[in-house]
Amino acid sequence: MQAIQSSSLRPSPVDPFLKTIPQFTNVKPLRPKRTPFISASSTTVSAPTREKDPKKRVVITGMGLVSVFGNDVDAYYDKLLAGESGVTLIDRFDASKFPTRFGGQIRGFKADGYIDGKNDRRLDDCLRYCIVAGKKALENADLGSDRDKKIDKERAGVLVGTGMGGLTVFSDGVQALIEKGHRKITPFFIPYAITNMGSALLAIDVGFMGPNYSISTACATSNYCFYAAANHIRRGEADLMIAGGTEAAIIPIGLGGFVACRALSQRNDDPQTASRPWDKDRDGFVMGEGAGVLVMESLEHAIKRGAPIIAEYLGGAVNCDAHHMTDPRADGLGVSSCILSSLEDAGVSPEEVNYINAHATSTIVGDLAEVNAIKKVFKNTSEIKMNATKSMIGHCLGAAGGLEAIATVKAIKTGWLHPSINQFNTEPSVEFDTVPNKKQQHEINVAISNSFGFGGHNSVVVFSDFKP
Repeated sequence: MQAIQSSSLRPSPVDPFLKTIPQFTNVKPLRPKRTPFISASSTTVSAPTREKDPKKRVVITGMGLVSVFGNDVDAYYDKLLAGESGVTLIDRFDASKFPTRFGGQIRGFKADGYIDGKNDRRLDDCLRYCIVAGKKALENADLGSDRDKKIDKERAGVLVGTGMGGLTVFSDGVQALIEKGHRKITPFFIPYAITNMGSALLAIDVGFMGPNYSISTACATSNYCFYAAANHIRRGEADLMIAGGTEAAIIPIGLGGFVACRALSQRNDDPQTASRPWDKDRDGFVMGEGAGVLVMESLEHAIKRGAPIIAEYLGGAVNCDAHHMTDPRADGLGVSSCILSSLEDAGVSPEEVNYINAHATSTIVGDLAEVNAIKKVFKNTSEIKMNATKSMIGHCLGAAGGLEAIATVKAIKTGWLHPSINQFNTEPSVEFDTVPNKKQQHEINVAISNSFGFGGHNSVVVFSDFKP
């Protein structure tokens, strides 16, 4: 979610956030971690090697989501391939006085068969989306309620994060306190507002007793969760992990907060063309919501239970710009070094990557900062296709990486890339095929999916088709 529209949050001599920060003059500049297979100073170039141990190879065996296009993975991707926009005017509340009045709002969501009626009425949508997406992913992994006896639940965990948490429950609780006093605050206020409760409730429902927590790194959250979940498996701490992100922030306080940051598009006259990554006339991102979840497990475990193997997680990386609350580094160092680290973790050379699902939020600064960082890593961009899922579903904050990982895996499996819509006047420095406005066939060798967040949080995950 990096790079808001105003320079008002950039460092200045009178910025109150910077008054107490000590200035270190003897600190050497941060240098990117060099990977042995691309070192320019090395006289011998060693080929990267991928993980071969079936206990440490991590495969994707299930996918589940809640999205503006519904709760079915195939239907979701069909809508993306068709170039359909899910962005509409907000009608969940009266947004008429806001300078931004539209978003990727989910309508008609039902949790029938996944959450019992009493809890369904109580839960924040952030939690409801998490539980439904998680259970759908398990069904997709052939681990529905009648089949989960084939796994050791003490070695199965849940790691679903959120950038904002139960924002509706929190907002309602504050309003109750102000208007009616503390006695009117629901006892569910704290449990349903905290960010770890989605993972907890999903684990309680399915009985998974392995690693369980949440990560909250703004809009980089989902990829952080994938990376951490995979490492639990690689270290032998779990056989299987449900991982991803969930978010439900299209409410007055959520919309108002991002309006205050001057982060959002104000194209109220034509909302469906508002999210336009890399376009010269972009004016901010569009809020979205939903959940995207993967079932990740060791190859050994997947083969043993006869699981449907969809794709392979090759590796990932996370780091921090250590630069600014909202703006990316001008030199792109944080992002480029994160990409390089993810490729090293995956055992992949830059030349093997031919598809990027970009973070691409449609912000003025962020879009080009990402492109510039990518070009530092991939010297030849002619074979790389790069698209923007957010052009159609908006920016789903902590859930963005989850929904985009699913789009990436579907691209690998189908051989079709969804378009980046609203490509009317692309910035000349974007020297990539952005799959403008119409889907394209493309045989993917290795794909990366980028997610970045406020605070300078960077995350990259690497996927490919599964090859025994």
